[in-house]
This record gives sequence, structure tokens and C-alpha cells, in this order.
Amino acid sequence: MLELTMASVSEEDTGATAGMLMADAPSDPGTVLRVGRDKTVCRLATPDDWLFVSRVHLEFLCGPDGNWQVTWLRGTHAEPSSEVSLAMAGQQAQMLPYGTTVTLPRGSSGELVIRDRTAPRSVNVGFYHEA
Repeated sequence: MLELTMASVSEEDTGATAGMLMADAPSDPGTVLRVGRDKTVCRLATPDDWLFVSRVHLEFLCGPDGNWQVTWLRGTHAEPSSEVSLAMAGQQAQMLPYGTTVTLPRGSSGELVIRDRTAPRSVNVGFYHEA
């Protein structure tokens, strides 16, 4: 099972309790959870006008062995208008390169942060991958 939580925070919301969205999915091969602006395909969707987040920005996919991976999907632009960092529990955050896929070890937890490069806005996606 993979559990996700998402909070969107803008400068005017700083210090406030952000609304959180949650999603989970069983670790069945081929299961997909997406994060982005397109509410028709993303289980966790950001505000429509947050253009620094792609229609489908992050994709969590369960592989044939029951392990999950996350991909920062490439959009229509050569350079993204955001940056994404990944912090696994107990480790320092590292930048996730555009188009990269990372495996989430069983029993791991952490957070991905999508930051707008032009304004103080971010989307925080926490995850927990059951062992």
C-alpha cells in the first residue's frame, strides 16, 4: 500500500494550516497515482491556475514486484517552471532532475516538494510505502 498526502501552500497561506488531500492505493502491479492540475487523471490535484505544476506532474507507479517508483514527468516545455526535491525520512532533501524516476523502498516514507521558480508557492506531497 502507498499512502500520499498533499498540501498546497502560497505566500499568503504561510503560517496557516493548509488544506490536505489524501490518496492511497494497494501495491498491485500497474497501479498508478498521479499528482498534477488535471483533475480527470490526477488523484491529487492542485489549483487550476498554478501553472508551475504540469497537468500531470508526478506519477507514482507500482511495478511488477510490488515496489513503487515516482517519476517527474516531462511536460511540453524543455525547461520546467518548477523544481522538485525529494527527502526520504532521515535523509537530507535532494533535487530531483526533470524526467527522473526514483524507486521508493518498501517501508520508506518522505516528501516531495514542487516549488514554483517565480513565486513563493509550493506543493508538498508526503508518502508512506508500507513494508
